[in-house]
Amino acid sequence: MRFCNIKAENGVHLCVEENGVIRDLTAAGFAFTMDEVISGKGNEELKAFLNKGLPVVEGEVEFANVVNKIGKLLCVGLNYRAHAEGAKEAVQADPVIFCKVDNSLTYAGASVELPAWEYSYDYEAELVAVIGRTAWGVSEEEAGECIFGYTCGNDFSCRVPQKRSGQWLIGKSMPGFGPCGPYIAPASEFKYRGRKIQSYVNGELRQNGNTDEMIFSCERIVSYVSKYIRLEPGDLIFTGTPSGVELEKAAGEQRWLVPGDKVDVVIEGLGTLTTYMV
Repeated sequence: MRFCNIKAENGVHLCVEENGVIRDLTAAGFAFTMDEVISGKGNEELKAFLNKGLPVVEGEVEFANVVNKIGKLLCVGLNYRAHAEGAKEAVQADPVIFCKVDNSLTYAGASVELPAWEYSYDYEAELVAVIGRTAWGVSEEEAGECIFGYTCGNDFSCRVPQKRSGQWLIGKSMPGFGPCGPYIAPASEFKYRGRKIQSYVNGELRQNGNTDEMIFSCERIVSYVSKYIRLEPGDLIFTGTPSGVELEKAAGEQRWLVPGDKVDVVIEGLGTLTTYMV
């Protein structure tokens, strides 16, 4: 079972997906939002609703953001050794942490503008951890209990401004440069280790990695970040990308994203996150 937010005539509805079928909790009268479920509210009510027939969402689905209220968007750089080596960056002893601004978050199926005043637009398939409990100074053992679940993410990057200084923010934070979704799989049902993680551009495979290649585990990342940033339910942590991005290629061989491109991020067990470049 996976959760998703969809757009409906009367607002955002919380749904559950299983075996390709999406059922509408909100339409059935479930009174809690995605954000509340993430934070642990409505658990008993949820069990009751899941045990009765829920209305099936028919026709084409338009997804909404995976969280209703945007919290912190944190990211880990250089968390796959082959990517770090390909980008000619040293592997660090601790996670490299940066962030995106709030309007970088967008939904599955969104169109993302690539401004004409820049180029060097790149894709980065990433596993995203969804925080479910407040985490402040937690151990690695405690950190796992602070993760509600996982979703697909794409850490879109504009490489030239990213490399202009030691701070990566401006190359990472254009509107829509942090799509996530379409589903959140609860950590109780989804084990993130050993999962294929891939990206496709216009149907062509570009990245083909596995979450086992992560240098720092999700628990290590959450524990480390929590020593400096108080994590709250609904915060999202992009956990790094495997090799295969355009940044790693030689000048002249880089095929930067352009308007008209379609990018798919596929993570085994989490589904496909599609984004359209305009």
